[in-house]
Amino acid sequence: MGFRLPPVNTLRLFEAAARLGSFKLAADEIHITPSAISHGIQTLENWLGTELFHRGPRGLTLTPAGEAYAPEVQAALSILATATERLPGRRATGALSVSSAPTFANRWLLPRLSRFTELYPDIRVTIDTSRHYVDFPTAGIDLAIRRGTAPKSGESWTQLVPEMVVPVCSPSLRQSISVDDEVELLGHAPLIHVTTVREDWRSWFEARGIAPPSNERAIRVDTIQLAAEGAMRGLGIAMGRKPLIDEYLVQGSLLEIAGPAIPADTSYWLVGTQLAFDRPETRLFRAWILQELRNGVRPLAPTTAAVPRPKITPQRLGIAR
Repeated sequence: MGFRLPPVNTLRLFEAAARLGSFKLAADEIHITPSAISHGIQTLENWLGTELFHRGPRGLTLTPAGEAYAPEVQAALSILATATERLPGRRATGALSVSSAPTFANRWLLPRLSRFTELYPDIRVTIDTSRHYVDFPTAGIDLAIRRGTAPKSGESWTQLVPEMVVPVCSPSLRQSISVDDEVELLGHAPLIHVTTVREDWRSWFEARGIAPPSNERAIRVDTIQLAAEGAMRGLGIAMGRKPLIDEYLVQGSLLEIAGPAIPADTSYWLVGTQLAFDRPETRLFRAWILQELRNGVRPLAPTTAAVPRPKITPQRLGIAR
């Protein structure tokens, strides 16, 4: 006896919209348009013969039928996802979706990703830099790269690289200030502060046992990337964060001052369920990214080179932290 099922893809759309309470957020997660979500759920409602959502001026709410249906659909999809992950002998020919801290994606991951796609051309990679919480495995994300102080319970955490911090500035700014003592130099140029991170200038001064400049001039930005770009433009001195600034240092667009770099409390971590790490795609990605980090800074392919386009779907790549 065959199963009497509605169109299975509409169940995925319904589960995401019910969990997130929004067609737009569901569309962002699945990487389709809100209109496609709405049409898919309308198809499901027509098939079921009942409404699943109240669509009102104040937003989206589940009907009693929708409230009863949502946990059952989520459980069923979770069983299917788990069964697929556990399938023995499956080759690494599927999709790999990685949610990444945006600055890490921009400054480190994306410039190197062509090396992964050249090694494994049959793996289709999606990079998602939105800040929404990743609910494994139903969110459609296989792995997440996060900046944090320590692993959290519930998932498997692999430390990728600890952050190291050191003041940095442009060569032109350094040449413009005739001060030999680089710690003293900090009092002769604006310090660029990042308002959204815990470890910034105050933590660095405390760790080095140095008093902040009494006449400090400051520029405040809300992202690590903007701080680095401001320093490269000669606006002031930023707190550089390795490995994100490694390429800038190698290229000479930034210089370390008042070094050496000191360890921060934070690291970048690769996060996923233990089941996810059993997939061939995720095993290969974890091994690759750890090897890249062990190799340190290597020449990157020119961004203007005529090379084959890899199978990558960047989503919402920005300069937010």
